[in-house]
Amino acid sequence: MSQQKITPDMGIMDVVQQYPQTVEVFASFGLGCLGCAAARFENISQGAGAHGIELAELLEALNNVID
Repeated sequence: MSQQKITPDMGIMDVVQQYPQTVEVFASFGLGCLGCAAARFENISQGAGAHGIELAELLEALNNVID
């Protein structure tokens, strides 16, 4: 596996803006509310924690979709 481009400390909206193809991945993990206020300020780790999502699985899926 290549080195991760998307890391836990990256902002959710920053990732979506840089990699629009990640929207479907976030949605599939239950983070479909990308327009909500929290998504503008939370990083991926915080968002995953708030929604009870396994961070490692989310990061793997995000990085797979941008490769």
